[in-house]
Amino acid sequence: MTVSDSYPHFATRPKPHADGTLSVTITHLEMKRAPSGRALESPGSGLAILRIKRPTAPFYRFLYNQVGARWLWYERRAMSDKTLNEILSHEKNHVYVLHHDGDPAGFVELNHRDQNETELAYFGLLPAHIGKRLGPWFLDWAVRTAWHTRPKRIIVNTCNLDHPKAIIVYQRAGFRPYHQEEKTISDPRQSPLWNTPPE
Repeated sequence: MTVSDSYPHFATRPKPHADGTLSVTITHLEMKRAPSGRALESPGSGLAILRIKRPTAPFYRFLYNQVGARWLWYERRAMSDKTLNEILSHEKNHVYVLHHDGDPAGFVELNHRDQNETELAYFGLLPAHIGKRLGPWFLDWAVRTAWHTRPKRIIVNTCNLDHPKAIIVYQRAGFRPYHQEEKTISDPRQSPLWNTPPE
């Protein structure tokens, strides 16, 4: 199944309703086989990917907010440091940071808690590094790393708040959509947390 069959290409983002809510379409994707071809070649020099074994909440929030603000990532903003640290310190939750010439360029979070499936919980690039051909290469690396624990499948989701090409990039990496849902959320930009600078 391709995105053109029954799942929309998110060309436009939803506009807030009069009551301050947003209608969100979430597409769930899965990959049931590890990539069989060669890994994508690095798009340039000066790239390094490092696992942060116990990321601090402030550093993680920096990455999360820098990567996700444009796409209205909000769930982790609302979490207390205690709750967030419990997630980040779990031995089966792995956070990797992509560096470009030493500068943080993106991150991926892999959730291995379920032995049958690995979740690509978060993935993205910082704004200054979008458009440098890093995304497909970094995603290919993340997918191959996710298969190291030999799950039965890898899952990820995207929505109409994300980059309009996200769902296509996931499919090109080997993911296939299997479920779609609609939900209504409060516009995160109306929350006091949205403009609160990280501590």
